[in-house]
Amino acid sequence: MREGRIYWNHDWQFVKEYSKDMLERGWSASNAEQVTLPHTVQEVPYHYFDESIYQMVCGYRKCFQPEEAWQGKRVLMTIEAAGHSAKVYLNGKQLAEHRNGYTAFTVELTKELCFGQENVLVVEVNSGEDQNIPPFGHVIDYMTFGGLYREVYLEIKEEAYLEDVFARTRGIIENKPLLDSEVIVRVGEQTYINSVEGYELRQTLLDSEGNEAVNFKAGELRHSVQGIEPWEMENPRLYILRTQLYKGEILLDTREDRIGFREVEFKTDGFYLNGKKRKLRGLNRHQSYPYVGYAMPKSMQVFDADILKNELGVNAVRTSHYPQSHYFIDRCDELGLLVFTEIPGWQHIGDEAWQQQAVVNTEEMVMQYRNHPSIILWGVRINESQDNDAFYLQTNEVAHRLDDTRQTSGVRYIQKSSLLEDVYAFNDFSHEGFNHGCQKKSKVTPDTKKGYLISEYNGHMYPTKSYDCEDHRVEHMLRHARVMDAYYGEEDIAGGFGWCMFDYNTHKDFGSGDRICYHGVTDMFRNPKLAAALYQSQSEAQDVLEITSSMDIGEHPGCLMKDIYAITNADSVRLYKNDVFIKEFTKENTGFKNLPHGPILIDDFIGDLMVQGEGFSKAKSEDVKSILMSACKHGVNNLPPATLLKAAKCILFRGMKMQEAVDLYSKYIGNWGGTATVYRYEAIKDGKVVKTVEKKPMTKGHLEVRTSHTVLKEGQSYDVAAVRIQAMSEEGNLLNYSHAPITLRTEGDIAFIGPSVISLAGGMSGTYVKSVGRAGQGRLIMESEAFGKVEIAFEVTNN
Repeated sequence: MREGRIYWNHDWQFVKEYSKDMLERGWSASNAEQVTLPHTVQEVPYHYFDESIYQMVCGYRKCFQPEEAWQGKRVLMTIEAAGHSAKVYLNGKQLAEHRNGYTAFTVELTKELCFGQENVLVVEVNSGEDQNIPPFGHVIDYMTFGGLYREVYLEIKEEAYLEDVFARTRGIIENKPLLDSEVIVRVGEQTYINSVEGYELRQTLLDSEGNEAVNFKAGELRHSVQGIEPWEMENPRLYILRTQLYKGEILLDTREDRIGFREVEFKTDGFYLNGKKRKLRGLNRHQSYPYVGYAMPKSMQVFDADILKNELGVNAVRTSHYPQSHYFIDRCDELGLLVFTEIPGWQHIGDEAWQQQAVVNTEEMVMQYRNHPSIILWGVRINESQDNDAFYLQTNEVAHRLDDTRQTSGVRYIQKSSLLEDVYAFNDFSHEGFNHGCQKKSKVTPDTKKGYLISEYNGHMYPTKSYDCEDHRVEHMLRHARVMDAYYGEEDIAGGFGWCMFDYNTHKDFGSGDRICYHGVTDMFRNPKLAAALYQSQSEAQDVLEITSSMDIGEHPGCLMKDIYAITNADSVRLYKNDVFIKEFTKENTGFKNLPHGPILIDDFIGDLMVQGEGFSKAKSEDVKSILMSACKHGVNNLPPATLLKAAKCILFRGMKMQEAVDLYSKYIGNWGGTATVYRYEAIKDGKVVKTVEKKPMTKGHLEVRTSHTVLKEGQSYDVAAVRIQAMSEEGNLLNYSHAPITLRTEGDIAFIGPSVISLAGGMSGTYVKSVGRAGQGRLIMESEAFGKVEIAFEVTNN
């Protein structure tokens, strides 16, 4: 919890051309940029740029006068992340150095403060990728950016204060819930665990609204908590554990930690939450954004969690490949979104000093994140690294020693690897489109008694841009469906994490040559690709109906349309052609029998029309329909043997002629030169139409703009709203091949991030609107020659 913090995000000076001698001679404020945290050392283009532009040794300076109320107190400053190493100086003296760009560190300022005068704090940040620390040392398949990209805050403490509280929850399965706390108290330079002579610890359990739930006996840190509600994915009940430090009757310090009561375990046959088996259905998430890299405030961290849970319908996320913002994990706690987090790294293991830093990184990760109920697993191996037992014995031991309530894992791409952890996590890229979706557990892990999960799949095996051809986009969706269907069908696989949530900037060694990996189910602005609908449809949170084709025959070679699917969580889908009912398709029409809601194959565009229009018998209609649909898919010259046999049957026994078949194809299927057809699909749930999709040639397009929020809250930092832009037809269908330019401008008390002219890619793009330090009103104006003008009004409040 964040009570009692003094946020220090405003009024920083930033210089790129930093050198250590500036500590002695100072720097001119006129040569420095005035910035607010979170801050990136260099804004970057959307794509096609050199990653060296954000690698530098830079400086952040804050000038301040200590408040008189700080006299006789301990003044602690916490930097939540500095990418990727930092040295902290106060009034010219170095106080600390930190060598992990993904975790927080705290520096005590007390002894070097000068009261009654200006103090100068300098943070030297090295964002270079040539440092001997994780994740560096070799190539990396993601950009690492840099800067003070999370927040900074002060805490004013007494000589004795609460340094840390770890709340273990047990006994949930037996319905005997127990809260077992470990409290670290610092007195002077010494730390004490759970008790210190002359001081008393008191704890109270509050509900999420701050009302007292249980008042515990003073001095006791192990409590029975009957009557509490467990933390579940569908009902993520949260509580606040208030811990207080007293000396006599004098209250010295109060700390509040938000917790949830739950037990998690990976067993031989899968994953269990509070004793109930659950299948993990997740995606991997990087913490990067267009233009600003890692530097986004609370609102955007929260929004990503909301997208995962509410738009993509997943129940789990892996924070690949490093610990991520507490704001993001806080929101996962609130949403019931399960989290697999891991230490920084990508394939490479460095020398002894590098490895020891990774051990420290493990300690920092566990200590800083262990009160989050959403976190179910610690990743204590460098992602996709080779075995190194001596090294990984250390990281595994650290995690278990600091947290005995969670299991450990480590992500591998090799089979039968040395398994020191509790759970074997495997990047299963075996699916190539024509084979089974995943490997058997027994083929991969050396110990089938331990838990097993798929930590990545698809991704680089089938990169997909939002403007790829329809067949490519459909195959991308199907590959995700095949893998998901496969692991849902394996009782001893805990679940899987698809690669990945969104496209991301990467180094020159990877991606499509433009510094982007197009591996996401959404684009970099979090606009959904077709595969996103598959994940969304596995949830019941909202009604889903997405048709995988635009129904434009010219999109396909030879005008031969491939399989068309309805991605839906409805009971059935009704098809109408030119307002004439054709057929109702049910879950029996899916080949993905293990999924909660497999894509439904739409394989009949004729229905009983030939019975009604041609006077055919039902049997003749079915034979002819089968031939016509096969010709639509394969072409006349490539008909499969079964179709040829039916054609021969119709000629020999039903007296049909070739020209008759051609005429029927033109009438009921349509071909090049024929009149376009209007298709309407209705999703049916509990006998009612819950969603409708209409496919027909567009005549007029427009911009559909979605904002994450339109009230920006200027407070402990600036606020940012995500603006997602799509070009749509009148019927609400995405115009996939629009690359129209859009001009952006703002009026009033807001600004946008990135360039003033953007282009749609695959009919989609986006921008970000931010507050600029004052309350007021503002407007974002988007203008396109193709699609007209759209204005969005924003309000900015002082929070």
